Amino acid sequence: MSNEKKPGRSGLPHIDDSMLSRESWKIFQIMAEFVEGFERLAEISPSVSIFGSARTKPDHPYYKLAEEIARELSDSGFSVVSGGGPGIMEAANKGAYEGKSASVGLNIELPFEQVGNPYQDIALSFRHFFSRKVMFVKYASAYVVLPGGFGTLDEFAEILTLVQTKKSRKIPIILVVSSFWSQLIDWFKTTLVAEGTINAEDLDLITIVDEPSDVVNIIFDHYQSRDFKLSAEEQKTMLEL
Repeated sequence: MSNEKKPGRSGLPHIDDSMLSRESWKIFQIMAEFVEGFERLAEISPSVSIFGSARTKPDHPYYKLAEEIARELSDSGFSVVSGGGPGIMEAANKGAYEGKSASVGLNIELPFEQVGNPYQDIALSFRHFFSRKVMFVKYASAYVVLPGGFGTLDEFAEILTLVQTKKSRKIPIILVVSSFWSQLIDWFKTTLVAEGTINAEDLDLITIVDEPSDVVNIIFDHYQSRDFKLSAEEQKTMLEL
């Protein structure tokens, strides 16, 4: 085999040492976010992560709905975890804050929109979406998704992918407000299933409801025959999340 260099390889860009150093030190900042998240959230179980638009105003029906759902979950013994910002996130924290269990906010530093709400018993701050997303999943006994935009869809797709691929334990994934979600789920059926990009049974991971009491009942029904604590197999799965 020839040891000659391929043409053009000598033109590789030079890596700036100062930039490489900054990138390397960035790892410690990322580690710190994970360590703080693990230490502060390990004791909030059982918990439910709630998602929805940051743009929803306090006088909107969706805000009131999220607040009621969170209050019922909190009074039922679930810590409630949201993104810590305004809109549906604020409604979720507010409902939980007024209930019996912990209200948790996983805040993200953004150039706009994200301002921490005042209804957080536990408030964490993240610079990186990926470390924040791990915290939403790692300690959640269920996901509750209200109407939202790209960020909400991202979190919805994330948990679906993790459960579908068995990289996370199976938990209830609940969409709230059927009129908002029905066309998306129809598209899943008529396009994704039809094209073979997902299996028909993957849709069984999703439940759509409209009433706060239905959210609570679905979660308790899921855990009726088991404990909220992770099994040994689930602990291994979540450790490797």
